[in-house]
Amino acid sequence: MGFVVGLDAGGTSTRALVLDLDGSRLGAGVAGGANPNSHPPEVAAAHVRQALTAALDGLDPAKVESGVLGMAGSSKLTDPAVAALFEAAWSGAGLRCPLRVITDCEAAFATGTASPDGTVLVAGTGSIAARIEHHELVSTAGGYGWLLGDEGSAFWLGREAVRATLAALERDGLDEMTTAVLARAAIPDLPRRERWRRLITVANEAAPIALAAYAPLVTAHATAPSAERIVMSAVRVLADLAEAARPADDHAPVVLMGSLVHANPLGTRLRAELAARTRAPIHVATEGAAGAGWLAAVKILGDRAPRPT
Repeated sequence: MGFVVGLDAGGTSTRALVLDLDGSRLGAGVAGGANPNSHPPEVAAAHVRQALTAALDGLDPAKVESGVLGMAGSSKLTDPAVAALFEAAWSGAGLRCPLRVITDCEAAFATGTASPDGTVLVAGTGSIAARIEHHELVSTAGGYGWLLGDEGSAFWLGREAVRATLAALERDGLDEMTTAVLARAAIPDLPRRERWRRLITVANEAAPIALAAYAPLVTAHATAPSAERIVMSAVRVLADLAEAARPADDHAPVVLMGSLVHANPLGTRLRAELAARTRAPIHVATEGAAGAGWLAAVKILGDRAPRPT
């Protein structure tokens, strides 16, 4: 029997999975982020090759019959030069089957359910909701990136945490979360106005995506008033995003994917909010590479392809 390969390439990490056609796992690999919008394309492609090489260790790449790369920022591959980098990474790992690129939304939905139709909400470094029909993305809501949107994402949470800290310094009202933000930014115990200046400088000196590093402080200190407000806002905007992608009175499954879905209390509250808004089944997906691998198997076996174990 041959193998299939699935990859999930996000802004923070890339995961590769090799599956037998019976759904059993044969190998796995992890590398850095491979979203070509948030990383230089040559770096992103190199991370794809690293993850593939690790997953295929001890296996014959020539036996891979089908492969799917689920990618955040997949539209970047419409640039022939960028597409060539990923094709080179694919063949450089020893794969002979064609490279099939899909969105991270399609991979996430396939991870959470075998249903061909439904809605997926991805809330990780970025955020997006999408409508899936016949295993393919047909429409989206959000997903505009850090500059234009990504409300409710880890980037958004981190930015809101820094903004809340700046506001707290303006009125001398620090709590547990805002104090943690100052510690994470390595701001020393200086006069309040000086800490305000330094936090602005630290935040602006780093790459914008680095603001996502402050997101864990929101959930870690969720009982603090500043964090509570951010969590409530995130739940509302993410639920609104999922609703915007769904037709009215739709009962097809909703799949949730991304680090924030598992970050409590935000994830728990989000599931409760969606359950109050819809009667559709709600599934939580944990590994986009598994969904990509299953779709690779579907290409060979059709919908009867076994689900990854």
